[in-house]
Amino acid sequence: MGTCIICGVDVDGGGRICRSHQEDVVFDFRGDSPDQLVANRFYRGVVDGYAEFGVFIDLAPGITGLLHRSELDRRLDSLEWEPGDDVFVQVKGVRDNGNIDLSWSIRQADREFRGALVQDGETEYVPDEEPDDEGAETADDTDEGADPTGEIAGNERTEGTDAPVTSDSSGDSDGLDDFDDSEASDGAADTPADAEPEASGDRDVEEPGVEDEDADAPGAEYERVDVETLPDRVGEPVRLEGEVVSTHQTGGPTIFELRDATGVVDAAAFVEPGVRAYPEVEVGDAIRIDGEAERRRGDIQVETEALAVLDGEDAEAVRRRLAEALTAKARPEGLQPLAGDEAVAGLGEGLLDAAEAVRRAVLESRPVVVRHPATADGYVAGAAVERAVLPLIRDEHAKSDAEYHYFTRRPTEEPVYDMDAATNDVTRMLQDRDRHDEKLPLFLLLGTGSTVESADGLDLLSVYDVDAVVVDAAVADPETREQVDTLVSTELADVDTDLSTGALVASLASAINDEVRTDLVHLPAVSYWDDAPARYVDLARDAGYDRERIAELREAVALEAYYQSYQDKRELIADLLFEDGGDLAAHVSEQFREKLETEIETASANVVTESVDGVEFALLDTDEYTHRFDFPPTPLLLDDLHRRHANGDAFATVGIGTDELYVRSTADLSVRDVAARAAEIAPAADVSTAGLREGKIGFLSGERDAVEDAVVAAIAEQL
Repeated sequence: MGTCIICGVDVDGGGRICRSHQEDVVFDFRGDSPDQLVANRFYRGVVDGYAEFGVFIDLAPGITGLLHRSELDRRLDSLEWEPGDDVFVQVKGVRDNGNIDLSWSIRQADREFRGALVQDGETEYVPDEEPDDEGAETADDTDEGADPTGEIAGNERTEGTDAPVTSDSSGDSDGLDDFDDSEASDGAADTPADAEPEASGDRDVEEPGVEDEDADAPGAEYERVDVETLPDRVGEPVRLEGEVVSTHQTGGPTIFELRDATGVVDAAAFVEPGVRAYPEVEVGDAIRIDGEAERRRGDIQVETEALAVLDGEDAEAVRRRLAEALTAKARPEGLQPLAGDEAVAGLGEGLLDAAEAVRRAVLESRPVVVRHPATADGYVAGAAVERAVLPLIRDEHAKSDAEYHYFTRRPTEEPVYDMDAATNDVTRMLQDRDRHDEKLPLFLLLGTGSTVESADGLDLLSVYDVDAVVVDAAVADPETREQVDTLVSTELADVDTDLSTGALVASLASAINDEVRTDLVHLPAVSYWDDAPARYVDLARDAGYDRERIAELREAVALEAYYQSYQDKRELIADLLFEDGGDLAAHVSEQFREKLETEIETASANVVTESVDGVEFALLDTDEYTHRFDFPPTPLLLDDLHRRHANGDAFATVGIGTDELYVRSTADLSVRDVAARAAEIAPAADVSTAGLREGKIGFLSGERDAVEDAVVAAIAEQL
């Protein structure tokens, strides 16, 4: 009969963990059959590889389970696990066919478990202990001053793991400190030779740890340091002062994210597994932490010895340092438009305001959420900002995965920022605030959210008093100025230009982070679907991107923008725009051309042409003669169809579907005026503008024929 390494109770069958503590221990599995695994236990595994539906984890040679993406607490593509990485998972069960179902473990470090055991088939034993070593049962047969279980009297630590078995209840992390075998040997040597070692599990885990003879010695001297210096102080006692950015309770310690004037770092405070340390501390508090700088899985972290909430002059001093640092670091020194674009220069103050808002959000540890249309121009704009912001987040935060927590890019399937998009955003931000104590984000809307059609979505954001910045090259309504904090638009600034949103935002991104400027110079040319300005074509050519290469990038991004349009596809888009040597873009653009040509051929054969009051029309029934649920999307198809068929200054292409239509014209045309006039001609059809950028008009499907005639008449009147 064995004894539980956590509580010391007898365990039938020679096991080392009782029923009530099965989930408090992590197991190294050394069996040869999936049937030997125990459901609900946590096991150490090794990442074998990724699939579209999850991650395969090796628990032992030849024993592999699936961690399905539905079991994750984050997106599959946000995992930074690499094949060969050690990870921790929970076994949900083993199926009759031997397949192993795994579940996500919030605990991803040895120290977050209360102990560790080896499971060799049906046998359980402490690491480095032989399976048949009866010395684990008693201390009577051990060598003098040593404990064969690997647990050291007075510390109750399992050898070979960082996991504590007990801890001081004061909130200090003493029971969490890592030490190597030499330190363990020193601890054993301090035990008098005639003293009997304490058997495993003899003390209640709730009792304070046994103090050693040096417990009353003076503590370490703590010197206040900046977060940015911590990589050079690993293993040293440090004192940090700053603001609490967020708190997160793991299965082990409580993690406080602290920001000072130089950066952000995690501080771990431990009471006992899963119990909140320092429950009085709230997000936004000014605090002082004394502890030791350590490196955890490549990240810098502080093991907290003591934490105090500051008030009065001490708190004011912390906040003053933070405010001064923000003021100095947030505002860019100036704007240098790509290719010296005068139109962009004319929007300089607005762009600098937008850049400052983004930089300030990063410095304040507020997430940045970018919204843009799922088009080539939209993806280029979003990727430009992403390229600029991610390095700033990495510089600010010690955690290697911070860029996935503090930057999110969410393409919109619709051309406006509607209630569907806003409800999604608000739901996510409230969940992150309530579950993870995250600050409310900054919303950066690129090429969307600038017209009154987005009013309802923007109003929902304003209810929660979140900051919103809109940058749109061509389409904006003055009313939007009242709904967002910053609005940058060529229309509102009365700038006469053919500027694309991608080109405008590329200059914004260079203001956000000038160090990535050389990465961005080809993006403006990529963002134009046709007739890119010579200044941007020349800029791209000087960077090594000729017209053919630019066309391949544009087409490849357009194709990938369509599939899984609501996903950011961060790594894929970055590979295309920044990392690709040419093969990837060339391959994807070839697919783009094949698919587009097939659709154009079908559509052209079914275009109906007519002339109304001197205006030539090309009419296409998009329900009947396009694959509406495959590439290309209707707006892109009509753009290309219009370019190929347009003849003269008075020519319009109209694609009409079940309850929406799209308008393209060779002359200036107000889609909003067309919709208003069509509503007068067909009053029962509930005609309205659905998207200025895409020339989209909505209506009641039962009035489709009347709407088609009304829209044609309204266009003829304008042209």
